[in-house]
Amino acid sequence: MGDVWGPFGVFGPSGRSARSEQPAGRVRRRCGRLSGMSAPPLPPAATRIDVRAWLLLLGSFALLMVAYFTLPLRYFGEHRPVLSWLVFAAVLMLLSGLLLARILDLLRGTGKRPGLWLVVLICLSMNVFAGTYYVLAASAGEFDGLNTRLDALYFTIVTMATVGYGDITAVGQWPRLIVILQIVYNFVFLAAAAGTLSQRVRSGLESRIREQGEGGRSGRGRRGHRGGHDDHDG
Repeated sequence: MGDVWGPFGVFGPSGRSARSEQPAGRVRRRCGRLSGMSAPPLPPAATRIDVRAWLLLLGSFALLMVAYFTLPLRYFGEHRPVLSWLVFAAVLMLLSGLLLARILDLLRGTGKRPGLWLVVLICLSMNVFAGTYYVLAASAGEFDGLNTRLDALYFTIVTMATVGYGDITAVGQWPRLIVILQIVYNFVFLAAAAGTLSQRVRSGLESRIREQGEGGRSGRGRRGHRGGHDDHDG
């Protein structure tokens, strides 16, 4: 049986006034809404630092630099020309395949830290070309102004950045061939890797900003919805 309207209020099936139950019912409804309402999600941190990734990156870079400045690179050279060119070609082909694989992983969103490995592979490519220039500079008349490993690394970075100060120049035919190869390698592989990495970083920042905006709007909407119900209950 439903509620019955009487002269002094609404009576339920038990005969008690429904008006006397309004405060208790209002409290129960409000508590139910509060218990069922989840707190607005906190926006993600504006800057979230992956300490492990940074440590891996810095450690890999340090190992590459230590290897470059300590390995006996001039074991190769004009006294072992066939072995030297075979090792150079094999390492360059391996680096190219690894760069392509990491670029695909980054585009597909697969793999473990593909962006980190891209940076490491770019640094390794830089070391390979610098070591090749240093080995070639041991032969007379191949380079002008390149004498040390630091000179070779400096010349590699200048060539990669297409700056060309002119203080170190490739004089021989083999060094000029390697310079041309490095420029092509930079345009094809390193530019693709850097572009993919920057696009991934930009997409991550945009999605994070979008999530922050949606979280803020959702939180304001819930607060406004709760305030409207409170006013209605009041």
